[in-house]
Amino acid sequence: MGRAARISSSLAMALLLTAGALTAGAQEGGEPPSLSLELNGAEATERGCRLTFVAANRLGEDIDRAAYEVALFGTDGLVKRLTVLDFKDLPDGQTKVRQFDLPDIDCEGLGRVLINGATACEGGENACMDALKTETRGSVAFGT
Repeated sequence: MGRAARISSSLAMALLLTAGALTAGAQEGGEPPSLSLELNGAEATERGCRLTFVAANRLGEDIDRAAYEVALFGTDGLVKRLTVLDFKDLPDGQTKVRQFDLPDIDCEGLGRVLINGATACEGGENACMDALKTETRGSVAFGT
């Protein structure tokens, strides 16, 4: 093999390795930073309704405290209550389960949980709303 062919072959190999590394990096870090909240369940209790959330911090930084004002809507579309849910600390790279007991709220009559905004976001510089992703596992709608 001549010198030009060896250089071309080496250059082609280097380009392939670089492309492979870039593709692998894009797959590993391709997801944008996010803070996800999943309404995982609504369970009737003796006093009212217990909401269970799964929170996953994938922001690249710890949240020392995250609290949200939420509006609870009935299945009739009417606002039943405004309240604040304090998720406390949400360390980066971790998933936490948080439960909130809501006295005098009927789970069966709960149709939607709306996040009005963050009342506290310590350590995340507005990431509590800017990077927020919401989802629900049950029949109660959840989001912003």
